[in-house]
Amino acid sequence: MRCDNLQPNQASQSDPPGPCPVTPTPLSSFTSANTPVAAGPTVTRIKVPVVLAEPTIQIPIEATIALGAIAIEIKRVKKNVFLDQVKIVPVAPFARVGTTDFFTFSAAKLFIAGHIRKDIEFAIFSPGGGCTNSLLDKIVDIPFTGFTELSTAAGTLINLPILGINESSESSFLSDANNLNARLDKFFFNNLVKFNEQPFGELVAANFFELDFASPEPAPEATFSTLTEKLVLELTVKVLQTQQLAITATSVVPVLTGLTPPM
Repeated sequence: MRCDNLQPNQASQSDPPGPCPVTPTPLSSFTSANTPVAAGPTVTRIKVPVVLAEPTIQIPIEATIALGAIAIEIKRVKKNVFLDQVKIVPVAPFARVGTTDFFTFSAAKLFIAGHIRKDIEFAIFSPGGGCTNSLLDKIVDIPFTGFTELSTAAGTLINLPILGINESSESSFLSDANNLNARLDKFFFNNLVKFNEQPFGELVAANFFELDFASPEPAPEATFSTLTEKLVLELTVKVLQTQQLAITATSVVPVLTGLTPPM
C-alpha cells in the first residue's frame, strides 16, 4: 500500500514512504459455559462407518512432460493428488456370519485410480531480453491406475466387510390332467435380493518423492522444452463400510431453559 502524503519539498527524495496505518476493528468478548445434559434412553445398536483398511500404497510413475515453451530453468513444482476410484473386490474364501446368509471375507483386491495435478513454474528464454526473463507455468494431469492386496493375514484388512448374497429358487408342477407329465407353463419363483452397504474410500495423505530432469541433458546455460519425471507416490487411503454395531451406551440430551416447565 502506498500513501501519497509527501510534502512538495520531499517529492525528490528517493526513499519511499512508510506503510500506512490501519485502524483495527475491536472485537466483543463473549462468555461460554458447558451445556448440562441429562441421561436419555439406553442405546443398544448403532450404524456407523467401520474402517476396513488404511493402507499406504507405493505407486511409481514415469512420464515425459512437454512444457510448450523454451525454458532455461525450473523454478517451482507444486503437486496434488485426486482419486477417481477406490473399489474393493472380495476374493475367496468366504465365511458365513453365524447361521445367516451373510458372509465375510479375509482377502480382497483394492483397485485405485486417480491423477496427480502438477503445476510447473519455469523461466523462459527471452531473446534480446538481456538478464531479464519471464516466468510461465504448465499445469498437467498425470493419471495412475492399479491394485493392491488386502488380507487379514498381512494385517492390511483391519475389520471384516459384510456381504449379503442374493438367492433364487424355482418350483415345478405336475400336469393337472394325469399327474404323469410336467407342466412346462407353470413355475413358482422366489428371489431374495439383499442390498449391501457400498464400501467407500477416503483420501488420507499423499507423500511425493520426485526426480525431474531434462532429457537429453542440456549444456550449461542451455535451453530445454521437455521434462522427464520419475516419481514415487506414497498414497494413504482409508476404506470404510457402514455397519450395524451392538453396543451398550446411554444417550444424553441437553438441559435447556425453555418456556414450558418439565412435567
